[in-house]
Amino acid sequence: MSTSFKAACVQNRATPDVAHNLEVSLRLVRQAAAAGAELICLPEYFSGLETRDGLFHPAAFHEDSHPVLPAFAAAARELGVWVHLGSLGVIGPGGRILNRGYVLTPQGEIAARYDKIHLFDVKLGAGKEYRESATIAPGGAAVVVSLPWTTMGLSICYDLRFAALYRDLAQAGARILAVPAAFTRMTGQAHWHILNRARAIETGSFVISPCQYGILAGGGECYGHSLIVDPWGEVLADGGEGEGFTIAEIDPAKAEAARERIPTLRHDRPFATANQRTAAQ
Repeated sequence: MSTSFKAACVQNRATPDVAHNLEVSLRLVRQAAAAGAELICLPEYFSGLETRDGLFHPAAFHEDSHPVLPAFAAAARELGVWVHLGSLGVIGPGGRILNRGYVLTPQGEIAARYDKIHLFDVKLGAGKEYRESATIAPGGAAVVVSLPWTTMGLSICYDLRFAALYRDLAQAGARILAVPAAFTRMTGQAHWHILNRARAIETGSFVISPCQYGILAGGGECYGHSLIVDPWGEVLADGGEGEGFTIAEIDPAKAEAARERIPTLRHDRPFATANQRTAAQ
């Protein structure tokens, strides 16, 4: 469980055309595998997304008839790699759409599913408002999945702002934190690098964050800059603002070393919150 391996982030710009997105993303996955990647991670909604009036409209199918799953299962088997499908639109119970990530084994089997917990309902000013909960149903469970080298905690995009989730994942055994995203350009420029580095530092974990780039159908714009960050907060790879992939060496022993140097995950203490009046009052 301590052997080093190479991980890659694929960076694409999804259109509403699923067939086109599959062609692009599968090509990039094959290129990453040819470069030596053994774990290949894709962004949130990489297979199809449109934004209209602040609402998210991903390409969505029932899981048992989703065209993306068999296509990537076949690619995983062909290439002999682990694939993290950052997220897909999946039609859930009652017809609500779930923002669901999948981890596929080199045999093409589903090793884990994760439904995004925190939904992007924000008002950014200048008329920029997003209401993910209007079209997407939230998940309710954190997920850690075992890989051949170590364990990985799953999350999606806006989850990145909720530090307690990552602390729980790390304390549950995750040495890698996956954060597939379609981060907006506005919030990405201000917060993306800072938040990814913070999650790595405070948990002593590798953070692997593939992010879409460019202008989406309907007018939304994604930041790109897919990141791989080490447990000390160093950015190992940055995907910039165009199509492609980034790759870096992952040594799980570095997570253990960081956690031994600064063992915050073992230092939690109970405390009370008091609202005390000052002497002047």
